Amino acid sequence: MNANARGLPSDAVSPEGAAEPGDLGRIATVPNVLSLSRILLVGVYVYTLMWEGDRVLATVVLAVAGATDFADGYIARRYDQVTTLGKVLDPVADRMLLAAAIVSMIVYGAVPAWLAAAVITREALVAGTVMVLAGLGAPRIDVSLTGKAATFGLMVCFPLLLLGHGPEGWAGTLHDVALVLVVPALVLSFAAALGYVPVARRAMAARSGGQEQGDR
Repeated sequence: MNANARGLPSDAVSPEGAAEPGDLGRIATVPNVLSLSRILLVGVYVYTLMWEGDRVLATVVLAVAGATDFADGYIARRYDQVTTLGKVLDPVADRMLLAAAIVSMIVYGAVPAWLAAAVITREALVAGTVMVLAGLGAPRIDVSLTGKAATFGLMVCFPLLLLGHGPEGWAGTLHDVALVLVVPALVLSFAAALGYVPVARRAMAARSGGQEQGDR
């Protein structure tokens, strides 16, 4: 997984009425199609790995799905295709893909328990924070670029871990390399989560300020 890769600043908060580039009401954009395709690829990946048992093809599908995460953000920034739907669809697709990768690879035995626990804990904390803020009526907090980078790093490492979980002679080496690479991505993901704390405070302050003005 996640401004959003849609090109907003990393600490952006989008109160109602804030000016943002592009036509936010658009739906049929290339980034949105890519985000939707990422969701669809989740099902293809799970079926390929868990029902067909083809870990190599599943790795390819997982890698392609992860690549769409980078592509949709780049296209949105480069061609001014930031949309309200995209700001919701993109992180949802990220979370679905990451969750599917973690759960399936736990079952398959391709991911260490400590890594799975760390990623799941981080995702649960971020998701819980977002839900609480939404319930309190705070302005939506855009996904940070640091968070997007962390999600991208994890989605590079997970296919490598899966491909490295096999009987081939090279698989063990690839698995070890992936474990080394996943550490900085994991650290970055927790750093991104901590980075949401001041953003959440500003969001709540903006909400409180809006309520005070409304009461006057």
